[in-house]
Amino acid sequence: MGRVPTYEELLASTRYSAVHLEMRDGYMPSDPAFAAWKDGRLPDPVGDDADFQQWLGWVKNATSRGVEFRRARVVSVPESDYIRFEHFSSQANVEAGENIRWLPRRRATDIALPGNDFWVFDNELVLVLHFTGDGELADRELTRDERVLRLCTDAFEAVWERAVPHEEYRLS
Repeated sequence: MGRVPTYEELLASTRYSAVHLEMRDGYMPSDPAFAAWKDGRLPDPVGDDADFQQWLGWVKNATSRGVEFRRARVVSVPESDYIRFEHFSSQANVEAGENIRWLPRRRATDIALPGNDFWVFDNELVLVLHFTGDGELADRELTRDERVLRLCTDAFEAVWERAVPHEEYRLS
């Protein structure tokens, strides 16, 4: 499909829905906000994190146009440090307009899940995220393949149905 658009471009062109399924227990150990949180130096998840502030702005812009944002996370319990960090920062996502749910991995055993995290935009375009073994983003791939789209949308909806809303999810 050529060049993969930026998140800003993808969200700007989204008309009605953006869903995101996260299935890893750790992401981007190089993230300075994560390091600050681990060291107890991040009392505010938004703080001076320009990238996170930018993301929240894109979400607000899309939701103000009526785009529904849903993010689901399949997590191991007890949760990893990174998942605890995500839980800490997720209220800012919710306030920007995202609807977030959490599913303990043990409750996902009978769900057919793709091998990679992904986004689905407007139920027609899938952005597949490829990570290295230690959680750094390696590559992004855009596809309209109907089989991939069906697998991703079915997996997301199955997870969403079972998952616990953010405001009710308690870390172990």
